[in-house]
Amino acid sequence: MAAAALLRGAVAGFGSAARRWRPHAASRRCVAHGSGPVGSDPADGAAWTCFLLADRVLVRVRGPDAAPFLLGLLTNELPRPGPADGATSSFARAAYAHFLNVQGRTLYDVILYGLPQHNEEAPGFLLECDGSVLDPLQKHLAVYRIRRKVTVEPHPNLRVWALLPGGPQAAPLQERAEATVILTPDPRTACMGWRLLTQGDGPALVPKGQLGDLRDYHRHRYQQGIPEGVHDLPTGVALPLESNLAFMNGVSFTKGCYIGQELTARTHHTGVIRKRLFPVRLAGPLPAQGIRPGTLVLTATGQAAGKFRAGQGDVGLALLRSETIKSPLHIRTSESQQVVVMASVPDWWPTAK
Repeated sequence: MAAAALLRGAVAGFGSAARRWRPHAASRRCVAHGSGPVGSDPADGAAWTCFLLADRVLVRVRGPDAAPFLLGLLTNELPRPGPADGATSSFARAAYAHFLNVQGRTLYDVILYGLPQHNEEAPGFLLECDGSVLDPLQKHLAVYRIRRKVTVEPHPNLRVWALLPGGPQAAPLQERAEATVILTPDPRTACMGWRLLTQGDGPALVPKGQLGDLRDYHRHRYQQGIPEGVHDLPTGVALPLESNLAFMNGVSFTKGCYIGQELTARTHHTGVIRKRLFPVRLAGPLPAQGIRPGTLVLTATGQAAGKFRAGQGDVGLALLRSETIKSPLHIRTSESQQVVVMASVPDWWPTAK
């Protein structure tokens, strides 16, 4: 499958997220891929593994102008706020998006959640972001908040959990949108399961929930090619379409204008994306501190195929020229050791049409 030809098959919107979700065939392949994400007993297919993402924090944006304010800054449409009574809605309650700079490069990746809305309240949203950019993100929002009726503030009351099924027979989950609990499918891809925001204990809120090792979560998302946070998406460096933003339902090409839109729209309409962020597996003598971000990935003839972006152990992400991923690739470490790099195309990526 030619990775450079995949973009036209990407779907800009996530569609309706109000549904009872069971892992479909592609999701089962995602869960079964590699060593598995959860480290649970294979015989117990009904368990959900819950990962507390302590490095992810929430920012609340609310007020009469909250929706147009965010629409002018984000690459994607906004999720619809949930009903105040927690009833089922026909609209997505979560969305994935990037904030871009004026040159069209990624500043911050966020997952947005629509807050339950009472009739007398203005719309409100929660932005889940990398905890290390909480202050810069708030300052970025403040720059564009002038004369807008919008309040921006940290929201430490809720903690962020990722939920991954232990197997294809995992019990179905039901969306929730309440003041102290938001449970919704991860908007990026079904391979990433569900997102849970709660004040309480995550495993207590899902069927046969069990606490997972955070390293298993990161290994799973690296195997699936999912970047998350500033280590995977360096501020002011990463380009959104090279980072597979369209594949992760993170950009709308029909919404109104937003900061950094011009380069993203032009690249999409030309259909030429020569480099992409691919999941990679490393084989060989790895340095004790891992592969340094930005290390060149080379072809067998010594030509540059791209750069290693980030990873954990023997899995990670690399920005590579699409035509090189089926060729033998390697990294030369500072100790002059050669590490083999094996790139792959995730099953969940859309195919060309």
